[in-house]
Amino acid sequence: MDLVQIGKFIQECRKSKNLTQVQLAQKIGVSEKTISKWECGNGFPDTTLMLPLCKVLDITANELLSGKLLLSENEYKKIAEQNIIALKSQQEKSNKHLLTLEFVVGYMSSITFIIMIFIASFCNIATGLRIGLILLGFIDFIIGVHFCLKIETEVGFYQCKNCKYKYIPTYKQVVWSMHYGRTRYMKCPKCNKRSWNKKVINED
Repeated sequence: MDLVQIGKFIQECRKSKNLTQVQLAQKIGVSEKTISKWECGNGFPDTTLMLPLCKVLDITANELLSGKLLLSENEYKKIAEQNIIALKSQQEKSNKHLLTLEFVVGYMSSITFIIMIFIASFCNIATGLRIGLILLGFIDFIIGVHFCLKIETEVGFYQCKNCKYKYIPTYKQVVWSMHYGRTRYMKCPKCNKRSWNKKVINED
């Protein structure tokens, strides 16, 4: 998606409706700065705002994503396919970034926990401070693990080794399953067999 082109298109549509940035912002429930940010190509409406924005500007979501009015049916279909591919590609990149973040958070919270336990165990400090460091390290570790497990259940899919079915596991499944790296020993909801299922990004 070309954010600059989309921004100019939003601005053109707004002006054609004789709306100021303030008026448009009020109609869809955002700030004037948000509208300005979109029109400058420094941002894009999230999914909850796309349809309200399109309704006010009297355009389709496909035209918004394209950054122009689509007059012919053939052009509309062609651009729709391109937009679907672009959105899917963008989602895949976002998922990869989240999975990388999961690794970083997981390792950092684990290292922090180990360092605090080490300090509490081997440094000559007051008992209260020692207990505080252990608790702080434990809390940091629990929060980090919870964040990583949420990503595991919300980003990508797990593929059954037996029937190749791709599914999203529950939080409980992820918590209690054995794993190494991005492979977990879980029961497939389709074939009901337990196996080492690998994490995959795409549903296709």
